[in-house]
Amino acid sequence: MSARARTFTQLTLAGALFTLAVAAPPASAGQGHAVPLRIATYNIHAGTGSDGVFDLDRQAAALRALDADVIGLQEVDVHWGARSQGLDVAGELARRLGMRVSFAPIYSLDPVTAGEPRREYGVALLSRFPVRSATNHEITRLSTQDENPVPAPAPGFGEVTLKVRGVPVQVFVTHLDYRADPAVREAQVADTRRIMARERDRLPGARQFLLGDFNAEPSAPELAPLWKELSDAGAGTPHTYPAEAPVKRIDYVAVGGGVRVHDVAVPEEPTASDHRPVVAEVSLARRTHGRE
Repeated sequence: MSARARTFTQLTLAGALFTLAVAAPPASAGQGHAVPLRIATYNIHAGTGSDGVFDLDRQAAALRALDADVIGLQEVDVHWGARSQGLDVAGELARRLGMRVSFAPIYSLDPVTAGEPRREYGVALLSRFPVRSATNHEITRLSTQDENPVPAPAPGFGEVTLKVRGVPVQVFVTHLDYRADPAVREAQVADTRRIMARERDRLPGARQFLLGDFNAEPSAPELAPLWKELSDAGAGTPHTYPAEAPVKRIDYVAVGGGVRVHDVAVPEEPTASDHRPVVAEVSLARRTHGRE
């Protein structure tokens, strides 16, 4: 683990469903002993909707409508500044929804005024289940805060370990580089695979999810390595961006082995953010006799 990896701060999406049967190998493991889970991802645009209005009540309502057990969030402000009224957006949403939250900052800057909280921006996870552990991993980034940035390791790749009705679950939340040049995303995908493989070895039998805004469509060459270990739960569903009139699908729920996807949807939510959420109904295979 990187020396700069930091432990998350731990505190206390519906529409028509598109039926899909996607099974990540091995799909048949533990049949008859599956555990249901509803899991989602949403780029919340720091609380600001597609109309340019900051409205956490509206955003909380959109999240509540998902009725998800676990939600990965991207573009999350924590005391960042005026655009989000200086609020801890992660904590405020968790409070409104009655969920636990873990926040993984990409940027953590000194406050403008001494004595005020640090200005932070990153990804977060909301959960109805207790958080067993949480880590903020580093992946390659091209900073938006530096005048002349170069690709370098930086935090903001969040991992949360949960136990869902006895099944260990590792949920990773990410926000990949937005630039047209895919070079940084290629490096980020390589970093992601390395970290997820290492964490899979650390907790054998854990079910893995990768949630996030990948800033690339499913057929993008830089994403191809991801699909060696993961399945795209939202394959065949509608586009997710921009929210008012989506033209591309860049938001993902990706699942690892032992997870079966039953239904997936992209709710028609055009205003709460500039992205639409993705929500999936899945089941988790239990381990049988100590084996997958």
